[in-house]
Amino acid sequence: MQRRYSSTRLVMSLSLILTLGSALPGQTSNIESGRRYDRLIIRNVMMVDGNGTPAQGPVDIVIEGSAIQSVRGARRGENPYAHEAHVIDGSGMYALPGLINLHAHIHDTRGRRAIPFDYLYKLWLSCGITTVRDVGSNTQKTLKERDKSRAGEIAAPRIFLYMRAGGRTPAEARQAVRRIKQAGGDGVKIFGMDRDIMEAAVSEARALGLRVAHHVGVEETDARHDAAFGVTSIEHWYGVPDAALRGSQNFPYWYNYNDESDRFRYAGRLWREADPEKLKKVLKDMVAQQVSWCPTFVIYEANRGLLRAQNQPWFDDYLHPVLEEYFVPHPANHGSYHWNWTTTDEVFWKENYRIWMKAVRAFADMGGLVGCGEDAGYIYMLYGFSLIRELELHQEAGFHPIDVIMHATGSNARILGLEDKLGRIRQGWLADVILVEGNPLKNLRVLYPTGTLDMVDGQVVRTGGVRWTIKDGFVYDARALLREVKDMVSAARAQEQE
Repeated sequence: MQRRYSSTRLVMSLSLILTLGSALPGQTSNIESGRRYDRLIIRNVMMVDGNGTPAQGPVDIVIEGSAIQSVRGARRGENPYAHEAHVIDGSGMYALPGLINLHAHIHDTRGRRAIPFDYLYKLWLSCGITTVRDVGSNTQKTLKERDKSRAGEIAAPRIFLYMRAGGRTPAEARQAVRRIKQAGGDGVKIFGMDRDIMEAAVSEARALGLRVAHHVGVEETDARHDAAFGVTSIEHWYGVPDAALRGSQNFPYWYNYNDESDRFRYAGRLWREADPEKLKKVLKDMVAQQVSWCPTFVIYEANRGLLRAQNQPWFDDYLHPVLEEYFVPHPANHGSYHWNWTTTDEVFWKENYRIWMKAVRAFADMGGLVGCGEDAGYIYMLYGFSLIRELELHQEAGFHPIDVIMHATGSNARILGLEDKLGRIRQGWLADVILVEGNPLKNLRVLYPTGTLDMVDGQVVRTGGVRWTIKDGFVYDARALLREVKDMVSAARAQEQE
């Protein structure tokens, strides 16, 4: 198949070679990728915890099996771990809690063509993502993948599976939620429900101890009902401005919601129609009822800049041809709607983003809990890379990088109800830690596995990137995983050309 987005990026290609071939800042002893050790030491590393506090250090982090045994100040001028068998010297690096992707899809097909789970998992791990909340997939397959990840049988993030509940009546919705509980689902996702059906589904989920993610569309329910019924999180942003309209949105008479070209074009005109005073009340109600918000800014970014989205530099080496084909505009593929996308559409969407980001910032200022997810696999967004881009967009929305990192770690753990296990580098917490070459508080782009350009000794070099991803005590060489993805993509492209 002919490449659709390829271009000559000599600087990027040379920079990737520099990134993947450079040496560690410190020494590493007896560390094998994919192994969990009885005792692992990360010494002399700066730490950015996931609780909204600034960097501190250097510290030594001691991991025993799957848990963090201790975090303590590094002893300057001496090495108390000379006798230890498994040590990572973190000198010059920053340690963060493993990133949590709150809105993920574990795809094994795109456009009815197979795509390997391994492709997604290794992209996520190479980007420092140690936990994903799946909100839509082949649930029977994902349940098996979740169990294999928990057992350490595969190199994959920890998986939480939120299954979709449906039903044409309140009774059917309650029964659907009970089936999710019986099947071992970790939570419930709802979408496109009438008011009485949604109320029944959320009520049943709460009774069974299941959290609820609501992908709101243009439907009878909106953020007011999320607050009234007790939804855990609103996904994306539909439902929030809808609740602040004066009547209906100003749709043209020929508009068809099921036509995605219509739907997403006029979604770009929604926020400007929301009444600011009504919106403020909606946000306050969400905060009062502890409804969190996972905005997924990144998944709609193509709407405000299509050329940028189509030509992301990592596509050259890491875009699987099956995913590449799925992105080509076609009404059969969800999210592939950018035919006849105009400058006017992008201008509306740029204004949409300004108002939307201001609302998310206001929600947080009122005490609302903001999460972080990517929704990759659609609309030109690549797994893993898109979550890092989402962090950048949170900073664009006005959040300090300290708070941005908290959104993807401690806050996401709270939304999952696992703030006593995940999202922190703290004694007793699960051993999910990433080591980054560079300071993400200075530049979030150092979290991209391909790093970022910098000037060092008068030379432009590529620096940064996650070096080690530790999930549940299992240590993964992030660079090696990225090389494996590149080889996987190269082999798939070669097969396409046969």
